[in-house]
Amino acid sequence: MTNKTGWNLDNSYARLPEKFFTSTNPTPVRSPELIILNESMADSLGLDVKLLQSEDGVEVFAGNEIPEGASPLAQAYAGHQFGHFNMLGDGRAILLGEQVLPEGGRVDIQLKGPGRTPYSRGGDGRAALGPMLREYIISEAMHGLGIPTTRSLAVVTTGETVIRETGLPGAIMTRVASSHLRVGTFQFAAKWGTIEELRTLADYAIERHFPDIEADESRYLSLLQEVVKRQAELIAQWQLVGFIHGVMNTDNMTISGETIDYGPCAFMDAYDPATVFSSIDRQGRYAYGNQPVIGGWNLARFAESLLPLLHDDEDQAVTLAQDKISIFNDLYQSNWLAGMRAKLGIFNEETQDEALINGILSMMKKHGADYTNTFRALTFDKMEDTVLFGTPEFAQWQELWQARLGRQKESKESSNQLMQNSNPAVIPRNHRVEEALEAAVEQEDYSVMERLLDVLANPYAHCEKQAEYAALPESTKPYRTFCGT
Repeated sequence: MTNKTGWNLDNSYARLPEKFFTSTNPTPVRSPELIILNESMADSLGLDVKLLQSEDGVEVFAGNEIPEGASPLAQAYAGHQFGHFNMLGDGRAILLGEQVLPEGGRVDIQLKGPGRTPYSRGGDGRAALGPMLREYIISEAMHGLGIPTTRSLAVVTTGETVIRETGLPGAIMTRVASSHLRVGTFQFAAKWGTIEELRTLADYAIERHFPDIEADESRYLSLLQEVVKRQAELIAQWQLVGFIHGVMNTDNMTISGETIDYGPCAFMDAYDPATVFSSIDRQGRYAYGNQPVIGGWNLARFAESLLPLLHDDEDQAVTLAQDKISIFNDLYQSNWLAGMRAKLGIFNEETQDEALINGILSMMKKHGADYTNTFRALTFDKMEDTVLFGTPEFAQWQELWQARLGRQKESKESSNQLMQNSNPAVIPRNHRVEEALEAAVEQEDYSVMERLLDVLANPYAHCEKQAEYAALPESTKPYRTFCGT
C-alpha cells in the first residue's frame, strides 16, 4: 500500500536482537468500520485525516492492509503480575512500526486486538469494543489533564463477534506511544537474554528516550535514575487527580514514564486511600493509596534487571542500584507536595504545609467527601456544595488555610488562578464513562461518548457545559471494573 495517507514508518525496534520480538502479521477481519478517529492527533503525526477515513485508511486500522514501511511484530516481555513473575509478550497487540514525525522524533503505532500472536497463551488475540473505547476515553482524559500517557489514534469495529462471558462486538484500537518499552521488557532480557542483549536493549532505551545521558560514564546508572525520576513524577500526577490504574504490574510500567494499559482503571469519587475498582484486585494490592509503594517496588525490579550493567562486582552493583532507588520516595513526595500546594493555591513552601494538606484529606475521608469536587469547591469558594461545610473541624482548617495564603507575597487572584489551573472541573466520572460505553456498544450511538470527550478535552476550562459532568452519580452502589481481556 502507498503512503498517500502520510505514513512514514521506520522499524528501529525490529533492528534489535530477534529474541525481543516475533515478526507476525495481523489476522484480517471481515468488515471493518471506523468508529472514532483522533483527528488532532492524526494531524500532529503528519497523517491525512480524510484519507485515514477512507476505505484504504480503515483497512490499515483493521490490520487488513499493511502500510508501506511497516514491519509488523509482537514484542516479547515478562512481568510481575500481582507479584508473580511470568513470561508474557504481546498476546493481542502488534507493533506496525514507528511513525517518524514531521518535526523529528518518533512514536510507536500499535494495533490492539488484531488477532493471535506467538505470545497469545491460548487467547484469541482479539478485543471487544467496550474496553477499546474505554481506553480511548480515559487516555484522552489523561492527555487533557496534562498527564503523560499513551493515546488512541482510532477505533474500528471488525464486523466479528468476540466471545468472553458472552458474545461482544469485536474492535481494534490503534495506540500511539513514545515506545512500548516496559520494565517487563528489561526483566525478559535479564532472565532469558545474554548480557550483550541486555546492554543492546539498554542502549536502545537511552538513545530513544534519554539521549542526554548517552555520553555519561555510568550511562546505565543514569538510565535507572532517569526512569525513577519520570515514574515519581507520573505517579504523583495520578494521585493528584485521583486516578487509579488498577493493574500496576511491571509489564504495565513504561520506561518513558507514560501511563499505559488502561484496563480496569477508574477515577476516585469519595476520597479514600483504600479505594479499589478492579474486580481482580481482591487484596487491594493496587489500591489508590498503594500506588506510590508499588511504583517503588516495580522500579526495584527494573534495577535488578540492570545489575549486570551497573558493575562487574554484584555487591557493588546492588549498592549502586539501591542508592538510585532510594531517591524514589523523596522525589515522589516532593512532586506530590508541590502539586497539592498548587491545588490549595500555595506558591512557596512551609514546613507545616504537609499537615495542612493531610488535614483536608483526613476530613474528606472521614465525611466521604468527593475528591475532585471538594478541591473545585475550595477553588470557587463554594464550600456549601460539599459535605464538609458547617463542620467545626472544617471551619478551623479553613482559618489555618486562609492564614497560610496570607503569608505569601502572591495576590489572592494569582492564588485562585493557580487553583483553577490545578483542580480540574471534570474527570471521566465512572457513571459517565459507563453511560457512553453502553450507548456505543448496545445502541451503536456514539454521540454520548463524543460529548463526553469534548468536555474532557480541556478539564481546566471550568466552563458552563462541564457543570453537569461534575455531578456525582445517584447510585451509591460500589463500582467495579474489569480487565477487558
